[in-house]
Amino acid sequence: MNLPLPFSPAPAPAQAALPLAPAVNLAVDIKALYHRVRAVCPPGQWVTAFHLGNEHTLMASGMEATSPSIMLTLALGRLKTARDFFRSDLPTPLELETAIAEVEDEVYAAHVRHRLWVPQGALVVPYAADPALHDLATLAGVAAGAQRLLTIDAVERLFNRLTAVSQGRPAAHEGLPASAAFAAALLVLRELMHHMPFKTLVLLPPADVATHFE
Repeated sequence: MNLPLPFSPAPAPAQAALPLAPAVNLAVDIKALYHRVRAVCPPGQWVTAFHLGNEHTLMASGMEATSPSIMLTLALGRLKTARDFFRSDLPTPLELETAIAEVEDEVYAAHVRHRLWVPQGALVVPYAADPALHDLATLAGVAAGAQRLLTIDAVERLFNRLTAVSQGRPAAHEGLPASAAFAAALLVLRELMHHMPFKTLVLLPPADVATHFE
């Protein structure tokens, strides 16, 4: 699989209409998460709030305290992506390859929209508070804390373990759940980190502690 060539961020267009995500029935208020992230970041810093949900992935980015400059809704989610590509709890290598190709297309389209709004030289570091992403961080060996840093290298190592399971290694030997939702969440996060791109994800304490991979 060849990765798309990286793009240099472009300056935000002047006097352009605010691009808003289409209305969807979602439990998470991405604007509220954006405000929460804005409160823990220095003034003037580009901020990105991120949520990987059951049916959609949401991003809200900007520098203003009142509202984000751009909000994106991607048709990627733990349950949706699992339904779309995996026929059982453990995906096959072919199912993983097919899912990667389709997810890359959706992520690339989001990347093209998002980069138009990122100021030249700004570092994109998303913040999230999803319990399921905390589960991924724990499986990747990230220590608990007030803020947890999940790196692209840690995600890639975790994905390599999933790949080994898809090839026949028992999930228990890798310490991974036999869960299509887990596999989908990891795959979507991996592709987002590679192709949006962002090298780290900061995890804030979740609003609840329920595990989403059971």
